[in-house]
Amino acid sequence: MDLRKLKTLIDLVQQSGIAELEITEGEEKVRISRGTPVTHTNVTVAPSGAAASAVSAPFSPAAGAPQAGPAPAEGHTIKSPMVGTFYRSSAPGAKPFVDLGQTVKAGDTVCIIEAMKLLNEIESDHDGVIKAVLVENGQPVEYGQPLFIIG
Repeated sequence: MDLRKLKTLIDLVQQSGIAELEITEGEEKVRISRGTPVTHTNVTVAPSGAAASAVSAPFSPAAGAPQAGPAPAEGHTIKSPMVGTFYRSSAPGAKPFVDLGQTVKAGDTVCIIEAMKLLNEIESDHDGVIKAVLVENGQPVEYGQPLFIIG
Protein backbone atom coordinates (compact mmCIF):
# COMPACT_ATOMS: atom_id res chain seq x y z
CA MET A 1 0.00 0.00 0.00
CA ASP A 2 1.51 3.34 -0.97
CA LEU A 3 2.27 6.15 1.45
CA ARG A 4 -0.33 8.52 -0.06
CA LYS A 5 -3.08 5.98 0.60
CA LEU A 6 -1.91 5.57 4.23
CA LYS A 7 -1.89 9.34 4.75
CA THR A 8 -5.42 9.56 3.33
CA LEU A 9 -6.59 6.83 5.72
CA ILE A 10 -4.95 8.56 8.70
CA ASP A 11 -6.65 11.84 7.73
CA LEU A 12 -9.99 10.01 7.43
CA VAL A 13 -9.65 8.58 10.94
CA GLN A 14 -8.62 11.95 12.34
CA GLN A 15 -11.47 13.90 10.72
CA SER A 16 -14.26 11.38 11.30
CA GLY A 17 -13.53 10.79 14.97
CA ILE A 18 -13.76 7.00 14.62
CA ALA A 19 -11.59 5.08 17.05
CA GLU A 20 -10.24 2.42 14.72
CA LEU A 21 -10.07 1.48 11.04
CA GLU A 22 -8.82 -1.81 9.62
CA ILE A 23 -8.44 -2.49 5.89
CA THR A 24 -7.18 -5.61 4.12
CA GLU A 25 -6.05 -5.21 0.53
CA GLY A 26 -4.69 -8.37 -1.03
CA GLU A 27 -1.86 -9.57 1.20
CA GLU A 28 -1.50 -6.24 2.98
CA LYS A 29 -3.39 -5.36 6.14
CA VAL A 30 -3.56 -1.83 7.62
CA ARG A 31 -4.95 -1.02 11.05
CA ILE A 32 -5.17 2.59 12.23
CA SER A 33 -6.32 3.12 15.79
CA ARG A 34 -6.84 6.39 17.55
CA GLY A 35 -6.35 6.87 21.30
CA THR A 36 -7.51 9.81 23.36
CA PRO A 37 -7.25 13.28 21.79
CA VAL A 38 -3.74 14.68 21.22
CA THR A 39 -2.06 11.29 21.11
CA HIS A 40 -0.43 9.14 18.43
CA THR A 41 -2.12 7.18 15.70
CA ASN A 42 -0.61 3.75 15.25
CA VAL A 43 -0.35 2.48 11.71
CA THR A 44 0.49 -1.18 11.31
CA VAL A 45 1.31 -2.66 7.92
CA ALA A 46 1.54 -6.43 8.02
CA PRO A 47 1.57 -8.71 4.99
CA SER A 48 -0.14 -12.01 5.66
CA GLY A 49 3.07 -13.91 4.80
CA ALA A 50 5.81 -14.96 7.24
CA ALA A 51 7.42 -11.52 7.40
CA ALA A 52 5.55 -8.72 9.10
CA SER A 53 6.56 -5.13 9.65
CA ALA A 54 5.08 -2.43 11.84
CA VAL A 55 5.22 1.30 11.30
CA SER A 56 4.18 3.86 13.91
CA ALA A 57 3.49 7.34 12.66
CA PRO A 58 3.07 10.08 15.29
CA PHE A 59 0.97 13.06 14.32
CA SER A 60 -0.44 16.18 15.86
CA PRO A 61 -4.05 17.17 15.29
CA ALA A 62 -4.49 20.14 13.00
CA ALA A 63 -4.53 23.53 14.70
CA GLY A 64 -8.07 24.49 15.58
CA ALA A 65 -9.32 20.91 15.58
CA PRO A 66 -12.06 20.38 18.17
CA GLN A 67 -10.75 18.96 21.44
CA ALA A 68 -12.94 16.71 23.62
CA GLY A 69 -13.64 17.98 27.11
CA PRO A 70 -12.13 20.87 29.08
CA ALA A 71 -8.51 21.18 30.13
CA PRO A 72 -7.69 18.78 32.97
CA ALA A 73 -8.08 20.16 36.50
CA GLU A 74 -6.04 19.06 39.49
CA GLY A 75 -7.38 16.19 41.55
CA HIS A 76 -8.07 12.46 41.36
CA THR A 77 -8.98 11.15 37.89
CA ILE A 78 -11.63 8.48 37.33
CA LYS A 79 -10.59 6.59 34.20
CA SER A 80 -12.55 4.30 31.93
CA PRO A 81 -12.03 0.65 32.83
CA MET A 82 -13.08 -0.46 29.33
CA VAL A 83 -13.75 0.52 25.74
CA GLY A 84 -17.37 1.48 25.07
CA THR A 85 -19.90 4.30 24.91
CA PHE A 86 -20.10 6.78 27.82
CA TYR A 87 -23.50 7.73 29.27
CA ARG A 88 -24.00 10.21 32.12
CA SER A 89 -27.49 8.92 33.01
CA SER A 90 -29.40 5.64 33.12
CA ALA A 91 -31.75 6.62 30.27
CA PRO A 92 -32.06 9.38 27.65
CA GLY A 93 -33.53 12.47 29.31
CA ALA A 94 -32.93 11.14 32.84
CA LYS A 95 -31.00 13.11 35.45
CA PRO A 96 -27.21 12.49 35.25
CA PHE A 97 -25.68 10.29 37.95
CA VAL A 98 -23.36 13.17 38.94
CA ASP A 99 -23.01 16.87 38.12
CA LEU A 100 -20.24 19.41 38.53
CA GLY A 101 -19.83 20.39 42.18
CA GLN A 102 -21.62 17.29 43.46
CA THR A 103 -20.04 15.38 46.35
CA VAL A 104 -19.45 11.67 45.72
CA LYS A 105 -18.22 8.84 47.90
CA ALA A 106 -16.22 5.80 46.87
CA GLY A 107 -18.69 3.28 45.46
CA ASP A 108 -21.20 5.85 44.12
CA THR A 109 -22.20 5.30 40.47
CA VAL A 110 -20.86 8.15 38.31
CA CYS A 111 -21.74 6.94 34.79
CA ILE A 112 -22.51 3.96 32.57
CA ILE A 113 -20.29 2.56 29.84
CA GLU A 114 -22.03 0.40 27.25
CA ALA A 115 -19.80 -2.33 25.87
CA MET A 116 -21.03 -5.15 23.65
CA LYS A 117 -24.69 -4.35 24.43
CA LEU A 118 -24.03 -4.58 28.20
CA LEU A 119 -24.50 -1.55 30.45
CA ASN A 120 -21.68 -1.34 33.01
CA GLU A 121 -22.10 1.01 35.97
CA ILE A 122 -18.85 2.82 36.74
CA GLU A 123 -18.33 3.68 40.39
CA SER A 124 -16.19 6.33 41.98
CA ASP A 125 -13.04 4.94 43.54
CA HIS A 126 -12.44 8.08 45.60
CA ASP A 127 -14.37 10.45 47.88
CA GLY A 128 -14.59 14.08 46.79
CA VAL A 129 -16.35 16.69 44.69
CA ILE A 130 -16.80 16.42 40.90
CA LYS A 131 -14.49 19.13 39.49
CA ALA A 132 -14.73 18.21 35.79
CA VAL A 133 -16.63 15.94 33.42
CA LEU A 134 -14.17 15.18 30.61
CA VAL A 135 -16.41 13.21 28.23
CA GLU A 136 -19.61 14.15 26.40
CA ASN A 137 -22.72 11.98 26.76
CA GLY A 138 -22.87 9.30 24.04
CA GLN A 139 -19.17 9.65 23.16
CA PRO A 140 -17.02 6.55 22.60
CA VAL A 141 -14.31 6.07 25.24
CA GLU A 142 -11.09 4.07 25.28
CA TYR A 143 -9.59 1.97 28.06
CA GLY A 144 -7.82 4.26 30.55
CA GLN A 145 -9.36 7.44 29.14
CA PRO A 146 -10.02 10.07 31.87
CA LEU A 147 -13.76 10.53 32.53
CA PHE A 148 -14.02 12.70 35.65
CA ILE A 149 -11.77 14.74 37.92
CA ILE A 150 -12.59 14.61 41.63
CA GLY A 151 -11.10 17.12 44.05
